[in-house]
Amino acid sequence: MKPHYDLAVVGAGVIGTFHAYHALQRGKSVVLLERDQQPNEATVRNFGQIVPSGMSSQWFPRGRRAAEIYRHLQSQTDLTLRENGSIYIASDEEEMAVLEETHALFQGRDYPSELWTAAQVREHLPPVRPDYPVGALYFPQEFSVEPRQMIHRLLAWLSQDERLDYRPHTTVREVADTGSRVMLVTNSGAKITADRAVVASGWEFKILFPEMFQASDLKVSKLQMMLTKPLPQVQLPGNILTGLSIRRYESFREVAAYEQLTDKPEHAEYKKWGIHILFKQRPDGSIILGDSHEYASAATTDALDFGVNLKLNNLMLKEIRRIVDLPDWSIVNAWNGYYSQTSDGNHFERWLSDRLVILTGIGGKGMSCGAGIAEEMIEKLF
Repeated sequence: MKPHYDLAVVGAGVIGTFHAYHALQRGKSVVLLERDQQPNEATVRNFGQIVPSGMSSQWFPRGRRAAEIYRHLQSQTDLTLRENGSIYIASDEEEMAVLEETHALFQGRDYPSELWTAAQVREHLPPVRPDYPVGALYFPQEFSVEPRQMIHRLLAWLSQDERLDYRPHTTVREVADTGSRVMLVTNSGAKITADRAVVASGWEFKILFPEMFQASDLKVSKLQMMLTKPLPQVQLPGNILTGLSIRRYESFREVAAYEQLTDKPEHAEYKKWGIHILFKQRPDGSIILGDSHEYASAATTDALDFGVNLKLNNLMLKEIRRIVDLPDWSIVNAWNGYYSQTSDGNHFERWLSDRLVILTGIGGKGMSCGAGIAEEMIEKLF
């Protein structure tokens, strides 16, 4: 344990850990403090899809840079990265028109994509029902990771040879700029000092700066996901997103054809619960299915029930069965994920001084863009 650090980071999710990574790349001494025994919030509860293609024009450069960082890290240590691409499947001609314009948009950004016919979708993704696809847009250079492994492997690699001072099971109860440095006080009463500090505590709004968070426009989203039993006979490679995802993701809202989308009668219930359908097959053949979104303000997070709403799972399964045929529909696991987001879809960045910053509210962009925005923040801090 060092008496003083160049950087202290609160929160070892994907955002906090990549702040630590970028500071270490600059030769800085870093302490990373995690409340739980290991990260167990949004960073490990998601699909593991790294999809810069779904990001707005503001966030796309961060996602593209994050993909470069992931690729470099995978050459150093196995983070479970698989470059198996992302496929957005259109279910009608209106959605296909959006994909065609989006294809042109990304061509202008020199970001590879391919338009697929319905026949090509069925060729590449045999489980997709023949009456669902009109076509698809494929991004061959995008990735998937195993979220329940990736962050733990990255932390272990960063902690080798004591490069990173990683302290799990350490709640930080106070952070303050003393005028010459940042002082952090842990749950045990230990004091840590650093030249700079980042608070990346996700949707934890009750321990540090509760009044600030409760007065902000931050809200928390609760998501529901499911997992099938291993189905090795099924081949669904890559990040698979569907018509409801095309209607939800920010990148598609930036093309003119998006304004021509018309809602179908069944969309009302899906929109009410923020449902869009994604698939991600894990190496053992099991498939992650989801997801839904419920919201509460930062001041009323307890209003989000901790249970899994089976009505929402059944509603999702109804649409999923319309999209794919699976030989076995047994669901072996279901869970909730929670993340914070801002009302405008940007992020919450609050500088308490030139050496102390809070960064959260990135929404569902953490896995795709976290490495990129963390790099920006370290450049600002140092």
